[in-house]
Amino acid sequence: MHQSPSPRPQQQPPGLPSLKGVIFASVVGSALVLAAAVLFALLPGALSEAADFRAARPCSEVSAPENGDCLSEWPATVVSTGTGRSNKAVTHWVTVDLSPEEPSFRIRMRGDGPVWRELSPGDRVTVFAWRDLVWQLGSGELRQDTTRTPDREPTVRLALGLTLSVVGAVFLRGAGWLHRRRATRATDTPTAQVVVVMAATLVAAALAATVTDTVWLVLLLAAAGCAAVWAATVLLLRGLARRHQA
Repeated sequence: MHQSPSPRPQQQPPGLPSLKGVIFASVVGSALVLAAAVLFALLPGALSEAADFRAARPCSEVSAPENGDCLSEWPATVVSTGTGRSNKAVTHWVTVDLSPEEPSFRIRMRGDGPVWRELSPGDRVTVFAWRDLVWQLGSGELRQDTTRTPDREPTVRLALGLTLSVVGAVFLRGAGWLHRRRATRATDTPTAQVVVVMAATLVAAALAATVTDTVWLVLLLAAAGCAAVWAATVLLLRGLARRHQA
Protein backbone atom coordinates (compact mmCIF):
# COMPACT_ATOMS: atom_id res chain seq x y z
CA MET A 1 0.00 0.00 0.00
CA HIS A 2 1.49 3.23 -1.13
CA GLN A 3 1.29 6.25 1.14
CA SER A 4 0.28 9.49 -0.49
CA PRO A 5 3.03 12.06 -0.32
CA SER A 6 2.54 14.68 2.39
CA PRO A 7 1.49 18.04 1.05
CA ARG A 8 4.27 20.56 0.71
CA PRO A 9 3.96 23.74 2.70
CA GLN A 10 2.50 26.50 0.58
CA GLN A 11 5.21 28.84 -0.53
CA GLN A 12 4.75 32.58 -0.43
CA PRO A 13 4.38 34.03 -3.92
CA PRO A 14 7.32 36.16 -5.00
CA GLY A 15 6.85 39.87 -4.40
CA LEU A 16 4.28 39.35 -1.65
CA PRO A 17 5.14 41.30 1.53
CA SER A 18 6.15 39.21 4.52
CA LEU A 19 4.26 39.21 7.80
CA LYS A 20 7.41 40.36 9.58
CA GLY A 21 7.49 43.47 7.39
CA VAL A 22 3.89 44.32 8.28
CA ILE A 23 4.56 43.84 12.01
CA PHE A 24 7.78 45.86 11.86
CA ALA A 25 6.12 48.80 10.11
CA SER A 26 3.21 48.71 12.58
CA VAL A 27 5.46 48.66 15.65
CA VAL A 28 7.74 51.44 14.40
CA GLY A 29 4.81 53.61 13.33
CA SER A 30 3.00 53.13 16.64
CA ALA A 31 6.15 53.94 18.63
CA LEU A 32 6.78 57.15 16.67
CA VAL A 33 3.17 58.31 16.96
CA LEU A 34 3.20 57.56 20.71
CA ALA A 35 6.42 59.55 21.16
CA ALA A 36 4.86 62.47 19.25
CA ALA A 37 1.77 62.28 21.49
CA VAL A 38 3.98 62.50 24.61
CA LEU A 39 5.76 65.55 23.21
CA PHE A 40 2.46 67.24 22.37
CA ALA A 41 1.13 66.44 25.86
CA LEU A 42 4.12 68.22 27.42
CA LEU A 43 3.91 71.15 25.00
CA PRO A 44 1.27 73.31 26.79
CA GLY A 45 3.49 73.76 29.87
CA ALA A 46 6.45 74.81 27.74
CA LEU A 47 4.27 77.20 25.74
CA SER A 48 2.94 78.74 28.94
CA GLU A 49 6.46 79.28 30.23
CA ALA A 50 7.51 80.81 26.91
CA ALA A 51 4.51 83.18 27.06
CA ASP A 52 5.44 84.23 30.62
CA PHE A 53 9.01 84.85 29.51
CA ARG A 54 7.93 87.02 26.58
CA ALA A 55 5.66 89.03 28.88
CA ALA A 56 8.33 89.56 31.56
CA ARG A 57 9.62 93.09 32.15
CA PRO A 58 12.96 94.28 33.55
CA CYS A 59 13.10 94.15 37.32
CA SER A 60 13.73 97.91 37.43
CA GLU A 61 10.23 98.47 36.05
CA VAL A 62 8.25 96.27 38.44
CA SER A 63 7.28 96.91 42.04
CA ALA A 64 8.10 93.43 43.38
CA PRO A 65 11.26 92.15 41.69
CA GLU A 66 11.80 89.54 44.38
CA ASN A 67 9.20 87.19 42.85
CA GLY A 68 11.67 86.17 40.14
CA ASP A 69 9.31 86.72 37.21
CA CYS A 70 11.10 89.85 36.03
CA LEU A 71 14.21 90.08 33.88
CA SER A 72 17.23 90.61 36.11
CA GLU A 73 20.78 91.63 35.24
CA TRP A 74 23.86 90.74 37.28
CA PRO A 75 27.49 91.79 36.75
CA ALA A 76 29.90 88.87 36.69
CA THR A 77 33.53 88.03 35.98
CA VAL A 78 34.63 85.37 33.49
CA VAL A 79 36.60 82.58 35.15
CA SER A 80 37.17 80.43 32.06
CA THR A 81 35.74 79.39 28.73
CA GLY A 82 35.71 75.94 27.20
CA THR A 83 34.45 73.61 24.52
CA GLY A 84 33.16 70.11 25.07
CA ARG A 85 31.89 67.25 22.93
CA SER A 86 29.00 64.92 23.70
CA ASN A 87 27.73 62.43 21.09
CA LYS A 88 29.52 64.42 18.36
CA ALA A 89 27.73 67.61 19.48
CA VAL A 90 29.96 70.56 20.31
CA THR A 91 29.07 72.61 23.39
CA HIS A 92 30.51 75.97 24.43
CA TRP A 93 30.75 76.86 28.11
CA VAL A 94 31.48 80.04 30.05
CA THR A 95 32.27 79.82 33.77
CA VAL A 96 31.50 83.06 35.66
CA ASP A 97 31.76 84.45 39.18
CA LEU A 98 29.03 86.74 40.54
CA SER A 99 30.82 87.55 43.79
CA PRO A 100 33.60 86.15 45.99
CA GLU A 101 31.00 84.83 48.45
CA GLU A 102 29.16 82.76 45.86
CA PRO A 103 30.47 79.71 43.98
CA SER A 104 31.28 79.91 40.28
CA PHE A 105 28.85 78.37 37.82
CA ARG A 106 28.94 77.38 34.17
CA ILE A 107 26.69 78.74 31.42
CA ARG A 108 26.12 76.71 28.27
CA MET A 109 26.03 79.06 25.29
CA ARG A 110 24.04 78.63 22.11
CA GLY A 111 26.68 78.07 19.47
CA ASP A 112 30.00 79.89 19.21
CA GLY A 113 28.47 83.34 18.96
CA PRO A 114 30.21 86.72 19.20
CA VAL A 115 30.22 86.85 23.01
CA TRP A 116 31.79 83.43 23.52
CA ARG A 117 34.48 84.07 20.90
CA GLU A 118 35.54 87.39 22.48
CA LEU A 119 35.67 86.34 26.15
CA SER A 120 38.81 85.73 28.16
CA PRO A 121 39.37 85.03 31.87
CA GLY A 122 38.96 88.20 33.90
CA ASP A 123 36.54 89.92 31.48
CA ARG A 124 33.48 91.61 32.94
CA VAL A 125 30.13 90.41 31.57
CA THR A 126 26.43 90.82 32.33
CA VAL A 127 24.33 87.79 33.22
CA PHE A 128 20.67 88.09 32.16
CA ALA A 129 18.38 85.87 34.24
CA TRP A 130 14.68 85.05 34.48
CA ARG A 131 13.39 82.98 37.37
CA ASP A 132 16.17 80.39 37.83
CA LEU A 133 17.31 80.47 34.18
CA VAL A 134 20.31 82.29 32.74
CA TRP A 135 18.95 83.02 29.28
CA GLN A 136 21.53 85.46 27.89
CA LEU A 137 25.08 86.69 28.41
CA GLY A 138 26.26 90.15 27.48
CA SER A 139 29.66 91.68 26.89
CA GLY A 140 29.57 95.39 26.12
CA GLU A 141 27.09 95.84 23.29
CA LEU A 142 27.18 92.16 22.32
CA ARG A 143 24.52 89.67 23.38
CA GLN A 144 24.32 85.89 23.03
CA ASP A 145 21.57 83.48 24.05
CA THR A 146 22.19 80.42 26.20
CA THR A 147 20.72 76.97 25.61
CA ARG A 148 18.15 77.60 28.35
CA THR A 149 16.30 80.44 26.66
CA PRO A 150 12.66 79.51 27.43
CA ASP A 151 11.06 80.58 24.15
CA ARG A 152 13.15 78.22 21.99
CA GLU A 153 12.29 74.87 23.56
CA PRO A 154 8.58 74.85 22.53
CA THR A 155 9.51 75.40 18.88
CA VAL A 156 12.02 72.56 18.93
CA ARG A 157 9.53 70.27 20.72
CA LEU A 158 6.76 71.16 18.27
CA ALA A 159 8.99 70.58 15.24
CA LEU A 160 10.17 67.23 16.64
CA GLY A 161 6.60 66.19 17.41
CA LEU A 162 5.48 67.06 13.89
CA THR A 163 8.37 65.11 12.38
CA LEU A 164 7.66 62.03 14.52
CA SER A 165 3.95 62.19 13.77
CA VAL A 166 4.34 62.40 10.00
CA VAL A 167 6.95 59.64 9.84
CA GLY A 168 4.90 57.46 12.20
CA ALA A 169 1.75 58.03 10.14
CA VAL A 170 3.58 57.01 6.97
CA PHE A 171 4.82 53.81 8.65
CA LEU A 172 1.29 52.97 9.84
CA ARG A 173 -0.16 53.72 6.40
CA GLY A 174 2.53 51.56 4.84
CA ALA A 175 1.73 48.72 7.26
CA GLY A 176 -1.94 48.89 6.27
CA TRP A 177 -1.05 48.86 2.59
CA LEU A 178 1.28 45.88 3.03
CA HIS A 179 -1.40 43.97 4.95
CA ARG A 180 -3.98 44.65 2.24
CA ARG A 181 -1.50 43.56 -0.40
CA ARG A 182 -0.95 40.27 1.42
CA ALA A 183 -4.70 39.69 1.61
CA THR A 184 -5.80 40.83 -1.85
CA ARG A 185 -2.53 41.03 -3.82
CA ALA A 186 -3.35 44.64 -4.62
CA THR A 187 -0.81 46.47 -6.72
CA ASP A 188 -2.00 50.03 -6.26
CA THR A 189 0.34 52.40 -4.45
CA PRO A 190 -0.79 54.60 -1.56
CA THR A 191 1.02 57.69 -2.81
CA ALA A 192 -2.11 59.83 -2.69
CA GLN A 193 -2.87 58.77 0.87
CA VAL A 194 0.70 59.56 1.96
CA VAL A 195 0.43 63.03 0.43
CA VAL A 196 -2.82 63.58 2.35
CA VAL A 197 -1.09 62.63 5.61
CA MET A 198 1.75 65.06 4.98
CA ALA A 199 -0.65 67.83 3.95
CA ALA A 200 -2.53 67.33 7.20
CA THR A 201 0.73 67.69 9.10
CA LEU A 202 1.49 70.96 7.35
CA VAL A 203 -1.98 72.23 8.26
CA ALA A 204 -1.28 71.33 11.89
CA ALA A 205 1.99 73.25 11.67
CA ALA A 206 0.13 76.25 10.27
CA LEU A 207 -2.29 76.14 13.21
CA ALA A 208 0.75 76.30 15.52
CA ALA A 209 1.18 79.89 14.31
CA THR A 210 -1.11 81.01 17.12
CA VAL A 211 1.13 79.66 19.89
CA THR A 212 4.74 80.30 18.87
CA ASP A 213 6.76 83.25 17.61
CA THR A 214 8.99 81.30 15.24
CA VAL A 215 6.43 79.48 13.16
CA TRP A 216 8.53 79.82 10.03
CA LEU A 217 11.07 77.46 11.57
CA VAL A 218 8.41 74.90 12.46
CA LEU A 219 6.89 75.12 8.99
CA LEU A 220 10.31 74.81 7.37
CA LEU A 221 11.22 71.70 9.36
CA ALA A 222 7.82 70.10 8.82
CA ALA A 223 7.88 70.86 5.09
CA ALA A 224 11.41 69.50 4.72
CA GLY A 225 10.49 66.33 6.60
CA CYS A 226 7.33 65.85 4.56
CA ALA A 227 9.20 66.35 1.29
CA ALA A 228 11.88 63.86 2.29
CA VAL A 229 9.32 61.26 3.41
CA TRP A 230 7.26 61.75 0.25
CA ALA A 231 10.29 61.36 -2.02
CA ALA A 232 11.52 58.27 -0.16
CA THR A 233 8.06 56.71 -0.19
CA VAL A 234 7.58 57.23 -3.91
CA LEU A 235 11.01 55.75 -4.70
CA LEU A 236 10.36 52.77 -2.43
CA LEU A 237 6.95 52.03 -3.89
CA ARG A 238 8.23 52.32 -7.46
CA GLY A 239 11.04 49.91 -6.63
CA LEU A 240 8.59 47.42 -5.12
CA ALA A 241 6.32 47.73 -8.14
CA ARG A 242 9.20 47.00 -10.53
CA ARG A 243 10.23 43.95 -8.52
CA HIS A 244 6.65 42.71 -8.49
CA GLN A 245 6.35 43.09 -12.28
CA ALA A 246 9.70 41.45 -12.99
